[in-house]
Amino acid sequence: MKRHKRLIGTMLTLGVALSLAALAIRAQQKSSPASVQVHMVVMVEPLRNSDTSEPALSKQDVQVRQGKNNLQVTDWIPARGEAAALQLFILIDETCDTSLGGQLGDLRDFINAQPPTTWIGIGYMQNTGVNIVQNFTTDHDAAAKALRLPMGRLGSSDSVYLSLVSLLKGWPENKLRRSVVVVTDGVDRLRGYSTASGLAPTPMRGGVGMGMGRPYETVPSISPDVDRASTAAQRAGVIVNSIYFPGVGHSARNYFDLNNGQNGMAKLAEETGGESYFLGLQAPVSFKPDLDRLQLYLDNQYFLVFQAIPRKNADLQRVKLSTQVPKVELVSADNVWVPAAPKAE
Repeated sequence: MKRHKRLIGTMLTLGVALSLAALAIRAQQKSSPASVQVHMVVMVEPLRNSDTSEPALSKQDVQVRQGKNNLQVTDWIPARGEAAALQLFILIDETCDTSLGGQLGDLRDFINAQPPTTWIGIGYMQNTGVNIVQNFTTDHDAAAKALRLPMGRLGSSDSVYLSLVSLLKGWPENKLRRSVVVVTDGVDRLRGYSTASGLAPTPMRGGVGMGMGRPYETVPSISPDVDRASTAAQRAGVIVNSIYFPGVGHSARNYFDLNNGQNGMAKLAEETGGESYFLGLQAPVSFKPDLDRLQLYLDNQYFLVFQAIPRKNADLQRVKLSTQVPKVELVSADNVWVPAAPKAE
């Protein structure tokens, strides 16, 4: 079986190092004994596509709630200039149909159009792992050339969600923006989909009333590993975006499987603060509109720094963001990783 390469750390350039330093200096605030400092990446999205002018938001315009508590916002940093560094990993499902080759030109153009502060990685998902063909690099031409056709075949245990978890486990921790673009149909070919079992009603003897007869299964639901991938991504602070492209095999012709695959990827994107792009169940004519939208998304991101209320142990905690500024909404992950409460001295 082909061994999967591990995602390894890479030396950051001076510009990226400066972005980290700038972020650390601006975000450094003295925490109160009852709170700890956390940060998350937020996208400011216009409510309508016609709203092209981005309003100027300050930290006073952003409200954060944790349960019933209003949290103190300590900084609101545009992801530009010294804070623009981004690690962007493009992940392609090997079970995608080889007609995906018609979209590789759009992907290469998107990669080559990235600013120098964007680090690009390329990998292919098969079974429950990732074959990394290009580690993070600012050589965008090299990253674009690493793209190839997917194999267009099934493995022994294909799971886009467990492959994503595998990638996240090997992703070195840092304070940069971190995003993934997953090209897949979202179908979990390893576990399939969970169903709720019961007993189908059958006519009782004599034709009067109904009894409970043979076991049956209801309409299948999304893969149980969607939640696992979502938790891992939110824990790592990685935003997941997806672009739908049809796969191969029987599932690629199964209406339930395809709908649940799209629902799984949409849920994953929504919970991590990303976007899921699809146009029904057919292959898109071009990736360009989706990639243009994704670029707008990346260009309008901010670092939000605030004081969260910790628990005894570090864990993911749900937060809700809002703003009173008209014509925009704030898009972010549902949860943020909050360190444990500091021990009393």
